[in-house]
Amino acid sequence: MLPAQAFADEGSGVAAILPQMDEFIPMLVAFIILWIILAKFGWPLFEGMLVKRETTIKDALEQSENARVESERVLAEYKRQLEETKAQSAQIIADAKKTGEAVKADITAKAQAEAAGMIEKAHAAIEADKKAAIAELQGSVADLSVAVASRLIGEDLNDDEHRKIIERYVNEAGSFNAN
Repeated sequence: MLPAQAFADEGSGVAAILPQMDEFIPMLVAFIILWIILAKFGWPLFEGMLVKRETTIKDALEQSENARVESERVLAEYKRQLEETKAQSAQIIADAKKTGEAVKADITAKAQAEAAGMIEKAHAAIEADKKAAIAELQGSVADLSVAVASRLIGEDLNDDEHRKIIERYVNEAGSFNAN
């Protein structure tokens, strides 16, 4: 039949939800037996699972905290090493600059010394060429003077007489070797 009619026959209101006494006692006994079995066997298993789960979660949290602390320590170590490396590289660069400046100064000093030596050699060569040119010029002047004197005097002088005249002329005119 219809389900609505089945409920209508049993009564209405609060009586519809209350069990009948002949059904209540066996249900109460079954509930108490079930509760005792669950309390004796089920609840310890359930509690053991909860404790195990709690322990697993605590261990996982502890491990993650330890891993976080370790990672922070490693990060701090890496940062310290990075700073040391930066400081070392800055020191190496500074040392390289100092060495470069020292090498530059050394090369410059050597180049200046070499240039001064070359200038000194050039001056000495010029002075030697100048002395040679003056000596050659004196010889030419002496020969020219003898030739002019021979034409003016009209006589041919011997070598000793030429030398005496030239020496007298050079003494009167001054030295060609003036600096």
